[in-house]
Amino acid sequence: MAAIRKVFVSTGTYFVDIPDAGVHILCGCPSDTVKSLIKRGVIVSVEEGGVQFETGPNVILLSDRALQGGRFANLGEFPVLQMLYRQGLILPGHPNNTGSRPLIMGAEHQVKAQLDYIYRGNYGLISEQEMIDCGIDAEEAKQLMRIKLKFAFGRIAPADELLDTRIVDDQETDVRNGVTIQRLAMNVFRISFEGESIEVDLNLEAHENYGPPYTLGMHDIERGYFSVIHSGDGDGWDVNRPSMSTVFMFQGRIYLVDAGPNVINSLHALGIGVNEIEGVFHTHSHDDHFCGLNSIIQADHRIKYFATPLVRSCVTKKLTALLGVGEEDFEKYFDIHDLVLDDWNAIDGLEVKPLLSPHPVETTIFIFRTMWENGYKTYGHFADIVSRKVLQNMIVEDQETPGISQADFDKTWENYLTPVDLKRIDIGGGLIHGMAEDFSDDRSEKIVLSHTALKLTDAQKEIGSGAAFGTVETLIPNYQNYSRRDAFVYLKAYFPSVAEDQLRILLNSPVQRFNPETIIIREGEESEFVNLILTGNVEMIQSDEKIHSSLSSGALLGEDTALHGLPSLQTYRASNFVWCLRIPRSLYLAFVANNNLFGEISHLQERREFLQRVTLFEEAISYGVLNRIAAVIEICFHEAGTQADFPTDNALLVVESGEVLRIDASGVETTFKAGSFFGEEKLFGEDISIRLKFIEPTHLLSLPLDIIGEIPIIRWKLFENLTGQVA
Repeated sequence: MAAIRKVFVSTGTYFVDIPDAGVHILCGCPSDTVKSLIKRGVIVSVEEGGVQFETGPNVILLSDRALQGGRFANLGEFPVLQMLYRQGLILPGHPNNTGSRPLIMGAEHQVKAQLDYIYRGNYGLISEQEMIDCGIDAEEAKQLMRIKLKFAFGRIAPADELLDTRIVDDQETDVRNGVTIQRLAMNVFRISFEGESIEVDLNLEAHENYGPPYTLGMHDIERGYFSVIHSGDGDGWDVNRPSMSTVFMFQGRIYLVDAGPNVINSLHALGIGVNEIEGVFHTHSHDDHFCGLNSIIQADHRIKYFATPLVRSCVTKKLTALLGVGEEDFEKYFDIHDLVLDDWNAIDGLEVKPLLSPHPVETTIFIFRTMWENGYKTYGHFADIVSRKVLQNMIVEDQETPGISQADFDKTWENYLTPVDLKRIDIGGGLIHGMAEDFSDDRSEKIVLSHTALKLTDAQKEIGSGAAFGTVETLIPNYQNYSRRDAFVYLKAYFPSVAEDQLRILLNSPVQRFNPETIIIREGEESEFVNLILTGNVEMIQSDEKIHSSLSSGALLGEDTALHGLPSLQTYRASNFVWCLRIPRSLYLAFVANNNLFGEISHLQERREFLQRVTLFEEAISYGVLNRIAAVIEICFHEAGTQADFPTDNALLVVESGEVLRIDASGVETTFKAGSFFGEEKLFGEDISIRLKFIEPTHLLSLPLDIIGEIPIIRWKLFENLTGQVA
């Protein structure tokens, strides 16, 4: 029998089991890895000496790349929690508590980042001063710190007290009990024991991505006036459902409450493109509510971020620790809107009140409301609350002792029992989650039970409802057509110089729904319509050129064939439910002619089509944004055999055609061909000194960093490209 066994867990993730050494290695840990391990049978429940606990890994091998495919590759928070508590490695008297701690290993900077991120994930803000820096007074900070220390059993412990670490490089390194590891190449490792070895490759292929452990159906969600879509009722251990979260519509605009693991897959299943998101309301920073932020970043505009300063600061510190960047980078990706605790905050006709919820990290629950007949309609999102029994046991009147005062207990419980039209509550139980039984006398019109991996008991079913993924709760019915409002916004962005009355001519076109996996335009065929995507996602495929891009709201399909009377060069295929404004070709041609747009459109179209062939621009960027980029491109030509210093202005260089050799200050040479890019270092404050040698006649496109750096998805991809070059 082999001494080493390797099990495929999910894309980019493996489990290496060496039972004779007592070493069980999780290789790679993207979001929801624990759920994938359960699904694969790696984690199972067992009993020993009358004690039930779970099996699983006791070592984590980190990816050399913090990001792959735009998503976090190293999210050790929940795997570590599973080791410490569900396996029992930290529990007093537990048969698994042998004094051996969970081990994290990998590149030095990845190990350090992981310890910092887990530390912030455990505690959030770690001092009264950090709380005061968020704008609260010293007395309030003291009371909040008392609560935090009660959850933390009296002290803030550094992560390295709970975890062992190993630095992995190109030399063979001891893991434990005779097991060794060695890096062979970027993200490729050899693990050896007693003369046997296996290799593990954590690299993802092009267009490959980490996926969820569960399957979600496709839904066609109406953009309503005030409605709530149930997008997750599970917790961080539920293998069949996304973690507790909500998508809600207000006046046709889309908002999220929290961004948990694989949120982009949930949005895709609901027929929502990332560019449609108006904003995200954030309750707290635990991974099952936090680690989908990377997906929200990947839009062509800064999405609004709503949280109290305490929560925002906590989230910022955890996110930037994970990435190893400065806290100032957070605002490069989000349009930050701080909320006032305990007050109604007005947001474009919607009002939201954040209320403190005692938790190990800074946490708020939310109540949303808006005016309607006979008063307000209200929705309460109560994620990560605490049970009444646990909270009562925390009451300590001594101001110097960790705990909560009677007055703060009373206020918390009054907030929890606030009656609303629809209330989603956390019933996860244990030391840091709520209990359904505490809401048996709640006067809310409807309660939805969430944040659990367990089946509801009969007693719980008498208190609250369940909710299947994609279920819609309409609080205020919709009597308007928001799709045409959005279509006008997209057309105005695409044709900024055209009079509004001319744009309304195009708006008077039919809107059509395409089912998932439907071909909208086939390669080699002419289209009788120009299709403006209003909702959903469309694949643009040209297989012989290895082009596979994703388009979302604001993109135009079939414009080239309409303008030039030529067959389409690409196939356009609906990824989910897609709604398009179908502009007749003859009407579009007349519109272009009447407004003298042919030359401008053709010029921008040529540049835009090239950009879409570059991996940096191949997804989630509306045509209006692509046109803004195309309009500022500068082109320079270099003869073969010539050389040049890197331009002194802050620009990203894209090779349109030809081949160029880049030589950095240390003499390292890198070849770039058509479609590749370089120069992103300047965007992230790095000084570079390089020389270019042109192997073939080369056209270079120069794109100003101050413009493309303002587009979150571009900035995110440039960051991934830069940080993925060095282990």
